[in-house]
Amino acid sequence: MTIPSFQPYCGPAPQPGAVWAAWNLDPVLIGALIAVAVAYGMTWGRGASVRERIVFGAAWSLFFVAFVSPLCALTSALFAARVGHHVAVMTLAAGLLVLAVPRGRIEGLFGGRSLLWTATAAQAILLWFWHAPGAYGWSLTGDAPYWIMQASLIGAALMFWRGVRLAPVQHGLLALIATMVQMGALGALITFAGEPLYAPHFATTLAWGLTPLEDQQAGGLIMWAPAAGAYLAAALILLARRVGLNDGDAAERTA
Repeated sequence: MTIPSFQPYCGPAPQPGAVWAAWNLDPVLIGALIAVAVAYGMTWGRGASVRERIVFGAAWSLFFVAFVSPLCALTSALFAARVGHHVAVMTLAAGLLVLAVPRGRIEGLFGGRSLLWTATAAQAILLWFWHAPGAYGWSLTGDAPYWIMQASLIGAALMFWRGVRLAPVQHGLLALIATMVQMGALGALITFAGEPLYAPHFATTLAWGLTPLEDQQAGGLIMWAPAAGAYLAAALILLARRVGLNDGDAAERTA
């Protein structure tokens, strides 16, 4: 059997003492981030409120931290760091980016219909696929596999959050809860695996004081609790807004 040569886009796994110097200064990546900021100002964000522009700044900053800061290099060393990276990108950055676009413009992106359930299913399938040991290992064998993984996950997340934003509240709630359940299930499966599954990290975790299995368990716990919990929090926020709107309507009717 041919053992793949792991060449992560983010570079080789850093040692603990050198991680803070491991910034990713890929000019193509930095140019793409600048292009996104320019495109927002000139197209998607045209007519955005101050609040929406602040939200865009937060989303852009999260993408910068995920792909340019030493977090990128740390994901080459630790599976737990890569899970945290995926959470930051899919759950936080993608969700904020969708919120940063004025509603009238977000409706026109990717067609007029929300396609919420298609996006929910696609995101779940891709999340499980890319955390299968074989697909995960392949994504770290070069730049192209890495960006195929990232583009598919980010694209599915953007479609999911767009669908949640545009769909009726009850549909958005169900999609968020379904995502929370399937992500928690994947996290639990990874946490309770009896052996290490992710070959790219077999030789990179000991420098950080973790065995490969302990690192894997930490990553599974991140996905099981805080990551899944983020979708629960979003569902509760959506529910609170719905209750607030209903209360407001009731007050108007009795006034």
